[in-house]
Amino acid sequence: MSKKNVDKLLIFALGGVGEIGKNMYCVQYANDIVVIDSGLKFPEEDMLGIDIVIPDIGYLTENRDKVRGIIITHGHEDHIGGLPYVLKHLNVPVYGTKLTLGLIEAKLKEANLLGETKRILINSESTLSLGTITASFFKTNHSIPDSVGVALDTPEGVVVHTGDFKFDQTPVNEQYADLHRMAEIGKKGVLALLSDSTNAERPGYTGSEKSVGVEIEEVFRKAKQRVVIATFASNIHRVQQVFDAAAVTNRKVTVIGRSMVNVVSIASELGYLHIPDGMLIEPEEVNKLAADRVVILSTGSQGEPMSALTRMARSTHRKVDILPGDTVIIAATPIPGNERYVGRTVDELFRIGANVIYGPGSVTGVHVSGHGSQEELKLMLNLMKPKYFIPIHGEYRMLRQHGLLAESVGIDRDDIFICDIGDTVEIQNGVARKGSKVQSGNILIDGLGVGDVGNIVLRDRKLLSQDGILVVVVTLSKQDGKILSGPDIISRGFVYVRESEGLLEEANRIVTNTLTKLMNENVNEWASLKTNVKDALGRFLYEQTRRRPMILPIIMEV
Repeated sequence: MSKKNVDKLLIFALGGVGEIGKNMYCVQYANDIVVIDSGLKFPEEDMLGIDIVIPDIGYLTENRDKVRGIIITHGHEDHIGGLPYVLKHLNVPVYGTKLTLGLIEAKLKEANLLGETKRILINSESTLSLGTITASFFKTNHSIPDSVGVALDTPEGVVVHTGDFKFDQTPVNEQYADLHRMAEIGKKGVLALLSDSTNAERPGYTGSEKSVGVEIEEVFRKAKQRVVIATFASNIHRVQQVFDAAAVTNRKVTVIGRSMVNVVSIASELGYLHIPDGMLIEPEEVNKLAADRVVILSTGSQGEPMSALTRMARSTHRKVDILPGDTVIIAATPIPGNERYVGRTVDELFRIGANVIYGPGSVTGVHVSGHGSQEELKLMLNLMKPKYFIPIHGEYRMLRQHGLLAESVGIDRDDIFICDIGDTVEIQNGVARKGSKVQSGNILIDGLGVGDVGNIVLRDRKLLSQDGILVVVVTLSKQDGKILSGPDIISRGFVYVRESEGLLEEANRIVTNTLTKLMNENVNEWASLKTNVKDALGRFLYEQTRRRPMILPIIMEV
């Protein structure tokens, strides 16, 4: 950032605007940068072989001496999942509430970063001095305990980041959103508000989590055999209600799925989950108990191919099978893009003969969102009364809708900034405008590789997945350039060799003729030979099959 900008306040997102996931927001004044959240998102369908996606933090690494710390609003994957990758390049303090830090520490331990990372415990009463910026916090409701919003007091004014929130008037853990504190912040004056837009398209209010507990208990009472319930592992309020319903209906609970086992262990150890003595059983004990005395708490509410629920549905789980007559509850709404996976898993469950409760929470009653609907978003806007408004955390249409809600409560259209990743909002002397972009984008994680898979590799994977590959192996003589052996053509994912002998023989002849013609013209550069072989063979194969396989010529000289 050039020197002329040091007295400006910059607000920008490296993730979490125009998308769901990989949340990362930055507030910079002079030489101080505060980062809020560091999440991941799961790959889209065209990101073949990619495990997860994290924000591009190039701007932060270039300005690492200015980064004062990373504040985490709550412990969901789309807010903490990127930390193990980010902290390898940015060794800065991480601030979080008790449960949030507990979940983060498990991740850092896995990544061998626990000893190197400074972790600082905060609560809603904490105040942090981060250079010229002072951070304070306020309690919010969400589908995980210990969620907070953040108020950053800068020399230009206060910037508020709501975190993910709803206004649940009957929260399961009796931790109410601190409306008084929010109103107090608003009364003192908010320069800019960054607010959660996930449910900006949904009218009314989001239901209370407590209503889900009532419905779950009712399902447990009616079920004549085992109950399998799949939900997000980090939805600890939901998990608590599963244990509460099991206690009332005299059932034992087994926990299946790595992330669910980890979260249940951490949350109960830290006192956020209360499990009656003797209720938890090992998966191996399930078949020893009467079917109507068992609950299986599982991961897989999104139909993930390797999740516990999906493997049980396919009868490939090593320890537990779902039997005809079992009741399966999918207590979650599919994340956009996952509908097909969930539908496939539901089909498999019905095929087994299970009774499946799935679909929108408004219909089944076994799920409510953790995000506020339109009336709650308006309430947040009215409590904070910001001068400028920046909708965050949502796909672009959600940001636009949130902008319209802000207009409806009196915020001027010119004071609302709908941003893309990397866009900056500059505020100087109380006046805001769109600034220049900062480096941003996606970093793709494939196995242990971080960022080594880019668009070209993804394009190649897409080509391979669509039309396959042909490898052409030829050995030439160094002395006279004649073909000593080959061409040998190996097909993978293009045609079945035994049924396409005529096609491959003709392909062989075209490669031989092309090479012979080139050698006669004294063309012996490998790059030219390979390009000509690819062009000639590609034209022929497209004419014959209307397919474009990847062609890989391998030319050797002896």
